[in-house]
Amino acid sequence: MPTTARIVQFHRLGGPEVLQVETLPIPEPGKDEVRLRIKAFALNRAEALFRQGHYLIQPQFPSRLGYEAAGMVEAVGPGVDESLIGKVFNTVPNFSFSRYGVYGEVAMVPVTSLGAYPDKLTPEEGASIWMQYLTAYGALVHLGHVANGDFVLLPAASSSTAIAAMEVVNAEGGKAIGITRSAKKKAELLSLGYDHVIVSNDEDVVKRVADITDGNGARIIYDPVLGSGMEILARAAAYKGIYFAYGLLDLRPTPFPVWPTMSKALTLRGWAFPELFRDAEALQKAKDYIFKHLSDGILKPKIARVFALDQIVEAHRFMDSNDQIGKIIVRVE
Repeated sequence: MPTTARIVQFHRLGGPEVLQVETLPIPEPGKDEVRLRIKAFALNRAEALFRQGHYLIQPQFPSRLGYEAAGMVEAVGPGVDESLIGKVFNTVPNFSFSRYGVYGEVAMVPVTSLGAYPDKLTPEEGASIWMQYLTAYGALVHLGHVANGDFVLLPAASSSTAIAAMEVVNAEGGKAIGITRSAKKKAELLSLGYDHVIVSNDEDVVKRVADITDGNGARIIYDPVLGSGMEILARAAAYKGIYFAYGLLDLRPTPFPVWPTMSKALTLRGWAFPELFRDAEALQKAKDYIFKHLSDGILKPKIARVFALDQIVEAHRFMDSNDQIGKIIVRVE
């Protein structure tokens, strides 16, 4: 067995260039932990915010990062069933960046974070599941009760979470309206399954939503951006609609949309998928729903591009560019 592994760390806040692939001693798992030999890991916007110092928690240097990976258990700590060794899992992101991170050849994670994915999926697809689908399921199904005929507005339509939400909306019989700034993405987004795609740089979002919905507006808005665009999206909502805020891609101030909220009797709801971890029954329903629909092919992770571990800086630059459609993956050879 090797005694060292390549692990991604960073020692200061900043852009992608702060990320370094370092050769470090392989640690032994502690109580209720396992060590995974990583096959692939996925990139998420939360990780870009974390390295920039804009996330919910601040890094303690040197810091690791990364929520989602697929790999094989190669060691277990005290209190963990040894029969897990040699089995393949992915990671459910129920842990904190302040303690764990999965960017690298090996990763230590809590045993409670081990998740299953259908055998027909590749490790790259297996690493692309829980963040996007738990986030989408929790807002749209568990809380929003999306149903046949509902119009759902999905800003940042090319993001992996919006694409996952589009698939969930389609599975429940709703109508997914994607919003993207770039006209060059429109054709591919429609081919993925969006019912409508609005190019916000070229079109009046409120008018287009009104035209699409026969003047009724979107019952659900699922927004990871916020910023000044919140006012526009709120104006595009249906009467007694629900507005889910689940991200902060626009770091500028977000003015509260007073008049649309009052005139439309909107419900504004902050949402983050860890809320599901506080409700064991709801979490199990979410996992069962996602696994079943992955097995049936109704949900299928969209991979934008695959990088090698030594290309981690390039991978993060690609994420920062916003050119991707779907999930960015790093394959660990």
